[in-house]
Amino acid sequence: MEQQGVWLRGFRRPVQLAMYAFVTIALLTFAWLFVARLLLGSEIGMHQVLRPAGLPAMQLMLWSILGAILFSAIYLSDSIGAIESKPEGFFDVLSLILSRIAMIGVVFVVLVMFYEVVSRYVFNKPTLWANELSLWLAAFLFLLAGQYAMQQRSHIRIYIIYDMMPRRAQKLSDCISVFLIWVFAFCVVWGGYDEAKTKLLRMETFGTAWDPPIPATVKAAILVTICLVAVQALSNLIADWHKAPEHHSPADDIDQDEIRKIREALGEDGNG
Repeated sequence: MEQQGVWLRGFRRPVQLAMYAFVTIALLTFAWLFVARLLLGSEIGMHQVLRPAGLPAMQLMLWSILGAILFSAIYLSDSIGAIESKPEGFFDVLSLILSRIAMIGVVFVVLVMFYEVVSRYVFNKPTLWANELSLWLAAFLFLLAGQYAMQQRSHIRIYIIYDMMPRRAQKLSDCISVFLIWVFAFCVVWGGYDEAKTKLLRMETFGTAWDPPIPATVKAAILVTICLVAVQALSNLIADWHKAPEHHSPADDIDQDEIRKIREALGEDGNG
């Protein structure tokens, strides 16, 4: 992250403090649950993560983790990388926040998989929940990645014919593209709303030993995300309407900043 203070401005410090507070509470609560399970013989474990009713400590940890992820994502979205485009409106900011949630989710997936590998192959005690949790998180990561790709204009686009068009024809093709995205989103929501509502209301589970509500949550998340992608596409169209036409080449896919850093690292290694 290289640019600071993209959109939070005066709220950056309070958000940072809230992030630290929630992270601290989550870590302390997790430490207490771990000690209680290890030394006091508590039966609270991953099974209770999905069923925290009547367990104040578990509820506190889950809410603090949620707050930590949310405020961390908001704080991290206030800084953008060298290859990221600066947000130009509310929906760009929302997409950046969701992208930071996805980035944090990647860390959780890696930690879950690492724990499972160590538990299975070192201690010969495989878990009943690691596979389901990694699948659950990965589903949301793929959905959020699509939203982020739309905001950054980094989805697959073919410019061979587009670059030869006059600006008016380019705008027309952009309008057609956004219209088709909205048609697709409408069809997905129209065809999947009843099923998603049914699964969510009865909180349909995965049918395994840990039994997480993957079908209920992921089905609803698909509909919400496709709507967000459609809105982001419209936001991109409005933001780009009065911009000068862009010309693309294969060199656009090369990250010059990353190449410079690699060359600097190799130069330092060579001097050492």
